[in-house]
Amino acid sequence: MIHVLVVDDELDVQILFQQRFRKEIKTGEYEFAFAINADAALDYMNTNVEKVNFILSDINMPGKTGLELLACIKETYKTPSPRVMMITAYGDDASYQKAIQLGAVDFFTKPLDFTKLKERINNF
Repeated sequence: MIHVLVVDDELDVQILFQQRFRKEIKTGEYEFAFAINADAALDYMNTNVEKVNFILSDINMPGKTGLELLACIKETYKTPSPRVMMITAYGDDASYQKAIQLGAVDFFTKPLDFTKLKERINNF
């Protein structure tokens, strides 16, 4: 089972992921958890680190940004570190470069291409 933590301050993201991965959730191939900000994601990681395979995080959120969350995840959970993929509405090169430098394994822009996302996750 692939366990994914999705971090995004937009509440409709949870519904969107549940719709787009409906079949995979139903068959037990995927399991999702959702956090509305970086602090909630870190709280979740404190008790579930052993089961999280991927973190998909928005970059622009109130409080800590997704890039700050990425840095914290990579610093706190070194072995094994969950694979972090960044999602943003702004596909600027500076954010991309910073995300890759901090250890993100992929970078997606909104609107999210769910076919490509599933491919990338399944290829790891």
